[in-house]
Amino acid sequence: MVAITYDIEIPSPIPAAKIFKAVVLDADTLIPKIMPQAIKNVEILEGDGGVGTVKVIHFGEGSQYKSVKHRVDAIDKENLTHTYSIIEGDALSDVIESITYHIKIVPTEEGGSICKNRSIYNTKGDAQISEENIKEGKEKATAMFKAIEAYLQANPDY
Repeated sequence: MVAITYDIEIPSPIPAAKIFKAVVLDADTLIPKIMPQAIKNVEILEGDGGVGTVKVIHFGEGSQYKSVKHRVDAIDKENLTHTYSIIEGDALSDVIESITYHIKIVPTEEGGSICKNRSIYNTKGDAQISEENIKEGKEKATAMFKAIEAYLQANPDY
């Protein structure tokens, strides 16, 4: 198995606690509401949303994939961190065993935040992932984050 890691940082004018709530705690209901073409719905298979929870994420009409199984590995509401893994599903294709995401929302002095996201692709055998696929993943993650940010700006009472 080969582990391929990439990091992205996305600045936001939204305060850290508010963006964490939207991006992590409320994502299962919020993302299908604001981006139904990306995610149709999220179904909890086991757990209560905390560590060990297993969910199936059903992608929307705009996706080339049907679904993935997602496991919550760690969540720290106080330090605004969240770790989860994609453990099954057609988005993993024939070369990826799993993908683990480490998210940390860091407050900025200006009152906004920075979303730091580390993605670790664990490949099957010594398979490689193309730079194009990694770039595509970064773009999708950034687009989803920015859509949530725009929703929060349009709905300040959220």
